[in-house]
Amino acid sequence: MTTAQATYPAIAPSLAWSEDLVLGLDAIDRTHEEFVQLLAETEMAADDALLAKLQALTEHTIDHFEREDQWMASTQFGPMNCHAMQHRVVLQTLEELMRRGRDDGELDLVREILPELGKWFSQHAQTMDAGLAVHLEQVGFDPATGHMTTPPEAQAGCGSASCAS
Repeated sequence: MTTAQATYPAIAPSLAWSEDLVLGLDAIDRTHEEFVQLLAETEMAADDALLAKLQALTEHTIDHFEREDQWMASTQFGPMNCHAMQHRVVLQTLEELMRRGRDDGELDLVREILPELGKWFSQHAQTMDAGLAVHLEQVGFDPATGHMTTPPEAQAGCGSASCAS
């Protein structure tokens, strides 16, 4: 498809909020639900609104990932490097999509990649973020205050029952 041809919104969003995405930690679940809603709005946007929706999704995702990265750092979350690397790659992808959509008019590319973001997010939430949610509960971390009841250095092993001493 050339940039002169019209692109069309998706027939349906690639991802819908469901119980499968609920992790049981309100701060994460609310943010994830917002992400899913913004992704759906972006996928369903008409061409003249697509880049504005993509910008809103990107801004939300920057805040979302910065908050999770901060929680991981302050609680010494073991798999932080891998988790944060995924965040960086997704943010780079969103920034590149914005540039290509804005500067090169490649709305078809934006529309092609957005469903892949939905697939990635579902897997990321159910694996990486699920592990983070369990960790935050184990250390008694309160996302609202940033305080935890069990300092990470006082924990034994990796935090799972199988490697606790």
